[in-house]
Amino acid sequence: MIKVMINKKNKKVFVAMSGGVDSSVVAGMMKEAGHEVVGVTMCFSINHPGSRKPSCCGVDGIQDARRAAQILGIPHYVLDFAKDIDEHIIEDFTNEYLSGRTPTPCVRCNQYLKFGTLYQKVKSLGADCFATGHYGRIEYNEAAGRFELKKAKDLKKDQSYFLYSIPKETLPSVLFPLGGLTKSEVRDLARKYKLNTAEKPESQDICFVPDAGYKKFLEDRVGSRIFQAGDFIDQDGKVVGQHKGIAHYTIGQRDKLGIALGHPVYVYKIDKETNTVHVGPESCLYSTGFYAGQFNPVSMEIPKEKMEVSARIRYNAPETAAHLTHLDEGRVLVEFAAPQKSVTPGQSAVFYKGDVVLGGAVIDEPIALNLAAFR
Repeated sequence: MIKVMINKKNKKVFVAMSGGVDSSVVAGMMKEAGHEVVGVTMCFSINHPGSRKPSCCGVDGIQDARRAAQILGIPHYVLDFAKDIDEHIIEDFTNEYLSGRTPTPCVRCNQYLKFGTLYQKVKSLGADCFATGHYGRIEYNEAAGRFELKKAKDLKKDQSYFLYSIPKETLPSVLFPLGGLTKSEVRDLARKYKLNTAEKPESQDICFVPDAGYKKFLEDRVGSRIFQAGDFIDQDGKVVGQHKGIAHYTIGQRDKLGIALGHPVYVYKIDKETNTVHVGPESCLYSTGFYAGQFNPVSMEIPKEKMEVSARIRYNAPETAAHLTHLDEGRVLVEFAAPQKSVTPGQSAVFYKGDVVLGGAVIDEPIALNLAAFR
């Protein structure tokens, strides 16, 4: 697997070490393969005292990464990224929720931090390659004459959805050594290398959001702005209650609305301009497609004509058949073969052809199936 990605031995490989088992194993694999390995960890100055969540980006994560590097006998450096995460990730996260959108911060972190600022930093320090513990693959397509991002072998661990946003020019020198492994195989390697992280549980939450959740995080950050009340409006345009601030809701939400209409209703539209949350029956949730921006064709050229793709509209959603049309200035139109439920502005949509990640974009505007509800 590694030989496919690195043709020559004795490369200088910088490994992004978060303090978790995956990135620690990557460092071990690179050393075992005979490369000059350097571990780097981004310090976000994040600390949640008493948190029950495994730490991957806070003080504990840095200490675990440092200890893993010591065990492997490789140099390890900690770089200050507190300003970067606040400027590129947390500020966007906050603004998106206050705008009635649902962001995907891990996608932006990969785009702007790991494969943006950190990648450029290690390249300036002489890195031949930059390796991370992501579950994905990068392979060279001889026929197309380009590198392509692909799904991981273990589809249960596949992280290609979160990787579509990385700059395509980084692909030739980025390594995902875990792309052909299962999680159990990674754990076995961690034990083989006698790593301190071998049995460390996984962290799957947003690193800067504490146990209390994103709403408390937003309240602490922006204060009363999160509680700007407004109207709940049904599909007929009737006011049916008062909401407690649009940041508290997301498309498809049914629970904790605080209104009783005698039948189930779901959030199907959030309007920042009027500070309204629109609710209606489940049929209002379906869309025939959507418009999206920030299109990144990571494994393809910008399409000149409408093309068939498999689209995933959120991380845990199945792929669905669709047509992709590039409009202009990084905007695309996606049309589903069959209507899809809960297309959510702010979420990333990723486009596949088989196991190849063609690219992705950020959803801006669903195209409603029930147009009457969107009057």
